[in-house]
This record gives sequence, C-alpha cells and structure tokens, in this order.
Amino acid sequence: MPPLEKLKNQFLEYLEIERNRSELTIENYDHYLKRFLDFAKKSGISSAEKLDLDLVRSFRLHLNRTRDASGRPLKLITQNYHVIALRSFLKYLAKQNVKTLAAEKLELPKTPSRQVQFLESAEITLLLEAPAAEKNDLVRLRDTAILETLFSTGLRVSELSGLLRTKVNPSHHEFSVRGKGDKVRVVFLSDSAREALKKYLQARSDKSPALFVAHRQKKSVEKQIEEMDEGQTSALTPRSIQRIIKKYARQAGISKDITPHTLRHSFATDLLSNGADIRAVQEMLGHSSITTTQIYTHVTNRKLSEIHKKFHAR
Repeated sequence: MPPLEKLKNQFLEYLEIERNRSELTIENYDHYLKRFLDFAKKSGISSAEKLDLDLVRSFRLHLNRTRDASGRPLKLITQNYHVIALRSFLKYLAKQNVKTLAAEKLELPKTPSRQVQFLESAEITLLLEAPAAEKNDLVRLRDTAILETLFSTGLRVSELSGLLRTKVNPSHHEFSVRGKGDKVRVVFLSDSAREALKKYLQARSDKSPALFVAHRQKKSVEKQIEEMDEGQTSALTPRSIQRIIKKYARQAGISKDITPHTLRHSFATDLLSNGADIRAVQEMLGHSSITTTQIYTHVTNRKLSEIHKKFHAR
C-alpha cells in the first residue's frame, strides 16, 4: 500500500484535475493534511490502514491545545477545517478502494453562530465620502471608485483586485465575475458606482489591464508617467485594498474594525433590510449554499420583530 504522503499528493491532484478546486483550496487542504500526517508519523503511523478514531481524537486534542505565535489557541472553526480536510481525504481513499478509517465516523462539533460586522447607513455614507479629502486627484478618484464598487456589488476583495478594464464597462449596469469554486455570477453597479468608475478610468493614462492599479505618490511625476507609458503600473493587491479601506474608516471616525469584507456584509445587510429575498442575495454574493447566507440573521430577526409589532399589537 502506498505511504500516506503519496496518497495525500494523489488526493491533491484529484482535487485539482477532477474536482477543479481553486489553487487556494488545494493549498489549504495540503496545509491541514500535512499537519495531520506529521502528527500521525510522530505517533508511529505511516499507512492508511492504521488510521483509527483514537489517532483522530488525539489529533483533535492536539489542535485544541495548539497555540499560535501570539499564544492564542486555534479558533474552533480552524480546528474544524482540519477535520473537514481529513474527511474529504478519507472519502477519496474509500473511492480508491484503500482500506482505512471510514469518513462517516468523524463528527464536527457545533460552532457558535457566526456574528457578522456591518456598517449602518450613516456609517456607509461617512465612509463613501471620506476620499473627498484626498489631495491627489487620481488616488481620490480611484479610492472613491473602489469603495462605491465594493458596496454596490458585494464583491470579495480578491474578486475586486482581479478585475480587468476590458471586463467592466461603466456604461453598463452589470458585469460577470468569476468567484470561489470558479463559479461565474453577475453583479450590479449602482449609478454612483458607475459614475465613480467612469471618472477614474477617464483620468488614467496607463496601459495596465487591471481595473484598479497602484499610484505611487512618492515617485517623481516623470517616473510615474514613464511607468504608465511602459504599462508597468501594477494592479492593487487585496492587502493594499484592505489598507485603503482602513485608512478611510479612520478618517471617517468609524471605530469598528473595518475590512473589505465588512462592505460585503453591509451590502447583503442593506439588501435584506430593504426587503430583498434571501435567495436573491445568495445569488448576488455567490454563496453555493443558502446556509452561508443565513449568517445575516441580525436582519431577518429585526424584520421578524417589526412584523410582530405590526401584526400582533395587543
């Protein structure tokens, strides 16, 4: 029987070729399974047929006691990701007729209900207006377009940073984006987002195909023009976009810890608060399961309270 390490590599290749999983998903599975196989090796186990519940139980106890560089324990959801990866690996082995532990014997503990952070309407207004104080015209136009686009579409930050100019036409109200699991969905631009994008793209003179690019203010004007002419302007990374969001949140006086994903949550919250069907919001967010969209219970619970007051006044 092949060693566990070889079986793991075959499983990762199966995810890539036959299941068409994303590169990030494969990297995560590799990380989780490597941690398990290292633990198994230290326990004297190197073959699939010797995997049993006692080993898995010891591994889960090990995860629960593991601390990161800051001395904090692993989050329960992170521990669960290891078990999910291991279950998928065991299911793959069963399909390959490899004698091993049955995946069905591994159970996941219930995690606490996920709480999402979102911005209230007044906070959204403050955030969207914050770039107005930026002195650099091009940076101001870019950052306004970024904020408006994020709130209008509900895009993930990785999806936003990967947008190309040829794929987004500000004259149109919608465009397609390829998200998690390589799934394509349609997202929609508000009038204010379209206007912000038009102004930003009209002001650019570079040849970069990226929709949002870095405009380095510390370089000389001559150097920036030279780079633009040569098409060297680089696309903004997700990390750069995150820094931009945090910058304007501070300037707007918002005390919450804001990330690009906060705008995604705010987008969904705004839709549901205004009566949108949760299935429609699921489609716009690109969630494969309605269960994921149901994290926005703060909205549905609030609406239930309003309905109760309206129709059960006594």
